Amino acid sequence: MPDDCIFCQIVAGDIPSRTVYEDDTVFAFLDVNPLAPGHTLVIPKDHHETLGDLPDDTAADVFAALHRLAPTVEDAVDADASNVAFNNGEAAGQEVPHVHGHIIPRFEGDGGRPIHAIAGSRPDLSDEELDDIAADIRNAR
Repeated sequence: MPDDCIFCQIVAGDIPSRTVYEDDTVFAFLDVNPLAPGHTLVIPKDHHETLGDLPDDTAADVFAALHRLAPTVEDAVDADASNVAFNNGEAAGQEVPHVHGHIIPRFEGDGGRPIHAIAGSRPDLSDEELDDIAADIRNAR
């Protein structure tokens, strides 16, 4: 555990949190700077900076917790829906270098935008470029 990781300090109990879920590998708590009532962060207890750093079994545990918690969070705050997302790396807006999934409750008329709005302008890619990217992804693992 890095000494300066705020999420590791929360898991260790050194920093208080409004914990909403905990098991052997996953910890979930309300965001202290919420984007909406009920904004919840779901993290692995062990320190991993990005999704690519997560072991497969831990990734499955984190996703299972997100799957279980999203409807629970929505119900708790009477939300109409939710966005569930990861900022994966600093260039994507990840502020704390410890993997964390966001459950952000959404309400009709809240003025929020869909996930598609975060990427800026859409690239104009040819069929050949799309084919090359798909092949690179398929062949990478």
